[in-house]
Amino acid sequence: MTTESISLELSPREVLGKKVKRLRQQGVIPVHLYGPGVDPQPLQCETTKLVDVLVRAGGNTAVTVTVQGGQETHLAFAREIQWDPRRDDILHVDFLAVDASRPVSAQVPITLIGDSPGARTAGGTVMQQLRDLNVEALPLEVPRELELDLAMLTDPDGVLRAADIVIPGNVTLLTDPEDVVVRIEVLRAIEEEVFAEEEGAEASTESEDESEAQ
Repeated sequence: MTTESISLELSPREVLGKKVKRLRQQGVIPVHLYGPGVDPQPLQCETTKLVDVLVRAGGNTAVTVTVQGGQETHLAFAREIQWDPRRDDILHVDFLAVDASRPVSAQVPITLIGDSPGARTAGGTVMQQLRDLNVEALPLEVPRELELDLAMLTDPDGVLRAADIVIPGNVTLLTDPEDVVVRIEVLRAIEEEVFAEEEGAEASTESEDESEAQ
């Protein structure tokens, strides 16, 4: 899977402190770029441009960042996004600059594909218990997603684990391979179990009532 090339140009920021609220009202978001070889400075970006990059890159695709007026480029990941809890607006974004030649760890989402024969046989539903895998790879080789084929889930009582996901040769799995990703949940069996428990409870109550009557 080829990693998408994403670029972002940031601008130096003169507005600091509580006054950045005025920037957000004007459609501009404060940004912090940090990491090895990066000189700390206040930065900013137009909201629409920044949101587009965040949607495309997520947290596991490297972004090529440049600062207006500068000559350097930085490979960076979006590492922290601050949200307004009331309005659900972005308040601030941190980008971590990395070395392209050194591996990084990342959380990669798991995408389920296909259908489970076991779920069809049992009349159940596939339940996803693990949604991300922790992996290590070079910044430009971190997968955007990892696919798990449900066709392998043939046994109604079976599970698929992290080890069942095909990992590219240039990527190292850090998640425990035995961690369960999906299993089949049969609602009918659960309902029957609840019914049996209720029946047992009623029988016990009737037995107690009979004993008291004697």
